[in-house]
Amino acid sequence: MLSELVKKELKRIVGDSNAAFAREDLLCYSYDATNTLYLPEAVVFVESAEEVSLILKMANSEGFPVVPRGAGSGFSGGSLPVEGGVVISTERMKGIIEIDTENLTAVVEPGVVLWEFQQEVERKGLFYPPDPSSMRFSTLGGNIAECAGGPRAIKYGVTRDYVLGLEVVLPTGEIINTGVRTAKGVVGYDITRLMVGSEGTLGIVTKATLRLLPLPEAVKTLLVVFPDLKDAAIAVSEIIKAKVIPSTLELIDGVSLRCVEEYARVGLPEAEAVLLIEVDGSRDGVEKDAAAVERICMETGASYAKSATGKDEVKDLWKARRAISASLFRVKPNKINEDVVVPRASIPELISGIREIAARFNLTIACFGHAGDGNIHVNVMYDKKNHYEAKAAEDAVADVFRLTIGLKGTISGEHGVGVSKAKYLSMELKPEAIEAMKRIKAAFDPNGILNPGKIFPKKAAEEGAYMVGPEAAGQPAVTG
Repeated sequence: MLSELVKKELKRIVGDSNAAFAREDLLCYSYDATNTLYLPEAVVFVESAEEVSLILKMANSEGFPVVPRGAGSGFSGGSLPVEGGVVISTERMKGIIEIDTENLTAVVEPGVVLWEFQQEVERKGLFYPPDPSSMRFSTLGGNIAECAGGPRAIKYGVTRDYVLGLEVVLPTGEIINTGVRTAKGVVGYDITRLMVGSEGTLGIVTKATLRLLPLPEAVKTLLVVFPDLKDAAIAVSEIIKAKVIPSTLELIDGVSLRCVEEYARVGLPEAEAVLLIEVDGSRDGVEKDAAAVERICMETGASYAKSATGKDEVKDLWKARRAISASLFRVKPNKINEDVVVPRASIPELISGIREIAARFNLTIACFGHAGDGNIHVNVMYDKKNHYEAKAAEDAVADVFRLTIGLKGTISGEHGVGVSKAKYLSMELKPEAIEAMKRIKAAFDPNGILNPGKIFPKKAAEEGAYMVGPEAAGQPAVTG
């Protein structure tokens, strides 16, 4: 429990209006997209690295946990205060400090919403590619913590490919600057890369220097319809094999299509699968690549392909794509949302294996996602009130992970480990690798105060449920 002295000091550091202790305020910062709730004891809204530093120094001396939080849109529980303590929200640090059009860089604070940043740089003829589905509300700090990707990762990579340097407050309170503002730099260890994707366990980002690109001259969007899901998966492999690299190559299965059409009403076709494909670049190059992609798809079993005409149609297609996750609740009231990745050539085998798992457990498993880079979002639908379905869903997820590892893939491409995948860490990593990571964590955070309970499973979590509940953390369960 936080002492009254600690609460008083928190208010002194950030100001009375930037510190919250009332239950109704704490509830708003007790959950993320996993819909698992843990009530913190305080929420503070910071506005500078110095404020973060003072809070972390006090946390070390007083022994309370601190959990950094952006928009709370994560799917693995990375921002959940599983051991209570203080949530540090960076949502009010939303300054775009600089956009350098000569050197193609930007300096931003962590609370900047990704979509707003993208719009700002595009007004200057520049381009920041990472584009997770949460882009309209997720923040750059959260994107950095989770190494967010998105549909454009096939061609442009993920968040770590665009982070040049960081201002970071270490768990012990020191403020450091990592990385460079240049295209090259190899002085010392690459702490920037270590921080990106560390899920807020090694430091709190308070400023980032990001790499930008010139905005592509032209973009063309195709919707390709397949009567069979496996043929769509084969088409993905064939496109890459032909050395055509679209800017996006999204796979949507029939379950997802039907749900999202009922939800968004944008005129999507009835089909077992579609590919949503974009190519970008020079105008001549775009037309050539689009023609090649369409030809490959037709040769691998597509029934037809159409080009989106006008900005409104393109906007509707992407609106539907980004609404899939929410629309799936029309199938069942609960889902386990995983984001496995396999080598692109193994996508047909992954899809076939998931179909077999769904049939074996008598479950609906919806598949969609960034097929171009092998990243498939696997949504196991179930009703948690049905004991059989809930248990079957857990077992099905484990089988999906085994299938993925067997195909030389990874159990998380974008969502991170957090608490929801901690139990499965040893499926992919050897004990020696896990121990090495734990030593890194201990070196940065000797008192274990920063975002505890994430990535590395505790013994109870290893032996217990798929997601550690509030009771396991010694906290009262929150219902709502």
